[in-house]
Amino acid sequence: MPRDSDANILDGSVAQNHLAPENWVRLHADFLYNYAINRLNSDELARELVQETFLAALERSANFRGESTERTWLTAILKHKIIDIYRSRAARFPATDKWGTPSNEPEWFDPDLNNWKKEHWPAPFSVKDDDLLDNKEFMKVLQACLSKLPPLWMSVFKLKHMEDEQTATICKHMRLTTANFWVIIHRAKVNLRSCLQKNWI
Repeated sequence: MPRDSDANILDGSVAQNHLAPENWVRLHADFLYNYAINRLNSDELARELVQETFLAALERSANFRGESTERTWLTAILKHKIIDIYRSRAARFPATDKWGTPSNEPEWFDPDLNNWKKEHWPAPFSVKDDDLLDNKEFMKVLQACLSKLPPLWMSVFKLKHMEDEQTATICKHMRLTTANFWVIIHRAKVNLRSCLQKNWI
């Protein structure tokens, strides 16, 4: 069954002949699978979500507005399904769990500025060599490092840096305060940097 969030992106109306479902598997299955597995690191789950994406698109194909390509439309459906998975995983580990996320809010975060205190501002975290993002060995190490993060941290990090979601949207999905969010992002980056330094750099 399509997930509830599908309805948020499958509205509008355009004739059915703007789509070619008979070509979806041939044209888009590999792309959607790679998109999913890079975010979920699970072959079985990636394949399942691609199938769910095609099913959801077929069931609401009459609502396709034709304002984007088929691939963009299908990817948007898949993205919302992935966010559902992130939300489900994160729900098992609320922000007040054993990881102690809220405990450092007063120390690190300035609620008046809605941002980090100057002395605790996180260092930039990025990969200087853009080609690394196309390096299969590097991506394998990165996925392994991501998988070591607590589920809540991994979900928040991926939503921010892989799905390009807005902070406010992530906080709403994950039921986090803004302070919780920034502490989680900071801790995730610190742990990822350490893991990459040990296993790649």
